[in-house]
Amino acid sequence: MAARQLAKTLAMGQGLAGLICGTAISSQYLATHFHVNTPMLQSFFNYALLCATYTTMLLCRTGDGNILQILKSRGWKYLLLGLVDVEANYAVVKAYQYTTLTSVQLLDCFVIPVSILLSWWILKTRYRPVHYVAVCICVLGVGAMVGADLLAGRDQGSTSNILLGDGLVLLSATLYAVSNVCQEYTVKNLSRVEFLGMVGLFGTVTSTIQLVILERSEVGAIQWSWQVGLLFSAYALCMYALYSCMPIVIKLSSATSVNLSLLTADLFSLFCGIFLFQYNFSGLYLVSLVVVLIGFITFNAVPTPTQQTQHATDFSPSSTCEQGCYDGPVVTHDNTANEGGAARITTEVEEEDDEEEPQGDGEKDGRGEEEDRSNDDEEAVGFSTKL
Repeated sequence: MAARQLAKTLAMGQGLAGLICGTAISSQYLATHFHVNTPMLQSFFNYALLCATYTTMLLCRTGDGNILQILKSRGWKYLLLGLVDVEANYAVVKAYQYTTLTSVQLLDCFVIPVSILLSWWILKTRYRPVHYVAVCICVLGVGAMVGADLLAGRDQGSTSNILLGDGLVLLSATLYAVSNVCQEYTVKNLSRVEFLGMVGLFGTVTSTIQLVILERSEVGAIQWSWQVGLLFSAYALCMYALYSCMPIVIKLSSATSVNLSLLTADLFSLFCGIFLFQYNFSGLYLVSLVVVLIGFITFNAVPTPTQQTQHATDFSPSSTCEQGCYDGPVVTHDNTANEGGAARITTEVEEEDDEEEPQGDGEKDGRGEEEDRSNDDEEAVGFSTKL
C-alpha cells in the first residue's frame, strides 16, 4: 500500500512538472517566434479561468462556506496570498531579462529550504535526517543539469544586471514557498475549492491592475494571429491545469515534496527543446533526471509527522481505552469472584461449626474471617498484577 501511494505521488508530481514544461515551451515560442513578452497578460488568463470556475462555485455555496462569509472572516489573508502568487510568477519571468539561465536554475532551488523552514514553523512538520539527505541529492541533480547546460553551451539569458536578476529569482523562490505552504495549510484544513476560488478572484484583480500599469505598450504591440492565440491558450490551459491539480498532490504529500518533484520540469523542457529548438544533448541530463528522482523517492519514502499528529497519537483512543475502558469489566469480574469466594468460605465455616463443639464457634468464625480477608487480599494482588 505504501509503495502504491509512493508511485501515485511520483506520477502526479511528474505530471505537474510536465504541465510546467508546457508553459515553458509556449512562452519560449511566443518570445522567439512572435516576439511577445507579456508574462502578466499570460498570468491574467490563468487567474481569469480560475475565477470563472472556482469563484463561481463559491458563489453558488450556501451557509458558512459561502463567499461572503469567507471574505468577512479571512478575505484579507487571501488578498495577500493572491498578491504573493502573482508577484512570484512575475518576478521569475522578469529575472531572465537581467541574469543567466544557469543562475535562475540554481537559485530557484532556494524555494526548497524556504518551504522546509515555513513547514517547520507554520505546519509544525518535523523532518528527519533522511529528508535533508534527500533534499541534498535533489540539489546535486540540479547541479548536474546546470553542468550539462554549460557543456552544451546553453547558458542563455542576459547579463545586463546579474545582481538584480539573482535577487528577483530569490524573491520569486521565497514567494513561491509562502504560496505553496499556505496552499498546503488551506487544502488540508479548509478546502481546495476555497483556495483556488479566492486565489483566482484576487489574482485576477491584482494581475489586471499590474497589467494596465506595466504592460500596456507590450500588449498593444502584439500582432495577433491564430498561432499567437493558440500559444496563449496553451499556456493558460497548462497553468490552469497546474493550479487545479497541485492542491491534490500537496494534500497527498506536502509542499516541499511538490517543489522537489518540480525540479524535473526544466529537464523535461530541455528534452523537448532538443527536438523543437535544436538544443545540444548531453548525457548529464539523464544523470540529472535519475538523481533528482532518487532524491524525490527517498524524501517521500519516509513520512514527516507533525506535532499535532504526534500529540494525537499520544492521546489516541486505543491508549485511552487501555487506561480506562477495561477498568469497569475487570472490577466487576473481580467483585463477582470475591463474592463467590466469600459465599463458599461462609458455607464451609457453617458446616465446620455444625460439626465442632459450640465453645469453638468464636475461634472458628475468627479464622474464617481471616481466611476470607487473606483470599480477598490475594485476589486483589492478582487484580493489580493484571493491571
